[in-house]
This record gives sequence, C-alpha cells and structure tokens, in this order.
Amino acid sequence: MSGYIPGQGAPSALAFAKSQLCEACHLLYQRGYVASNDGNLSLRLEGGRFLITPSGVSKGRITPEMLVVCDGDGHVLEGDRHPSSEAPMHWAVYAARPDVGAVVHAHPAAATAFAACRRPLDVPYLTEVVSGLGPIPVAPYALPSTPEVPQSILPFVADHNGVLLANHGALTWGSDLWSAFDRMEQLEHTAKIYLNIALLGEGVPLTQQQVEAIRGLAGYYRTLAQPRTKEESHG
Repeated sequence: MSGYIPGQGAPSALAFAKSQLCEACHLLYQRGYVASNDGNLSLRLEGGRFLITPSGVSKGRITPEMLVVCDGDGHVLEGDRHPSSEAPMHWAVYAARPDVGAVVHAHPAAATAFAACRRPLDVPYLTEVVSGLGPIPVAPYALPSTPEVPQSILPFVADHNGVLLANHGALTWGSDLWSAFDRMEQLEHTAKIYLNIALLGEGVPLTQQQVEAIRGLAGYYRTLAQPRTKEESHG
C-alpha cells in the first residue's frame, strides 16, 4: 500500500491521500501527459477540505510536503506553498458535482492538439468510449488562471466526465482519484485513435441503435467491476 511502512502503523487519512496524489502526479509525468510545471490535480477530503498540487512544481518531482490543503473558497489551511493558479477550475467542478472526489488537469499531446483545433471527441467510433468515457466537448477559450476558466467549463460539468480546454489542455473528474486519472488516460488514448482515424481518411461511427445497445450494458459492466459475491464464489 502506497504510503504505508511496515512496523510503523497505518498512515493517517491525510498522509495516505498525499501519497496517492503524488503517485498520480508521477504517473502523469512519466506518461508524458505533463511537462515541466504543467498540470494540476486535486482530491476532495473530509470536512469540506481539498488537497491540491502547488504552483510552479514539476509533477515528476512533487513530494507530499509540497501539497496544499484548502477550503472550498481556496483559503490555505495547511502547507507553505501557493495552491495551483488553476484551483478555481477545480473548485467549480466540486461545487457543481458533489459526487466528484478528484479532478485532474493535464496537457497530453494528442488531446491538447484536438483542443487547439477546437475539435471535440464526440463521434461514437469506439465502444469503450460510449460505455465509459462518454463524449468529450471543447470548452470555449479562456485565459488561464483567470475566472474565465471555471466559467468556460461549467456548462459541461453536469453531463460529462471531462472536457477539452480550447488551446490549453484537458480536464477530467471522477468519484475518486484513480477514476479521474483513468479518464485522463482514456481521453488521451481516445485522442490518439481518433487522430489515426483522421489520417486513414474516414472512420465508420456506430449507429444510434448500436450506441443504445452498448449503453444498455452499463449495469452489467458495473457489476463485473465489483468483487464477486459469496453466492458467486460458491456457485
């Protein structure tokens, strides 16, 4: 378990959250989804608090003590660094979606290219996108680190799992940290496939009937993602 040292007891909830957020940061950097000081990640804590990455630090070199604890208005409660300048974008998602537990912002190359072209990833080419990620729209251009950014994404937060930020990058959210991370990974993978489809000339989208049939399997897939019940284990 990340953040756990045998013989020294279980980590506190905050210490564990910090170790997990750092692990996600390092993975983003290792996979090339961020470069230099790009990107920011946050995690909802108990008591109306949030853990967020600081400004001006590479996600590949971030450590737990660099992370910042804030309240929902962005006031720093713990930490000696400034929270990410894009923090209001995160707060906007949390305020609009009480079910969201984490937000990830990155600049993966293929997805960001689609963002620069203002091209959404919304054509139903892939069954996995229909059943999981869902369509990814493009938010209007907004000047980074300004109130324009949260305003630009709000129309899309309620009904989507992520959004492309025009000429900027990508943003995903999920019920927990790894759900939000997985969606960023799937978004970039999808962008690469859509790019190859464009290079080949023309893809064949799924029909509306096929899309509805795939969506009808959502409950089945959710069941498979859970541990087997006692009845299934002894069946």
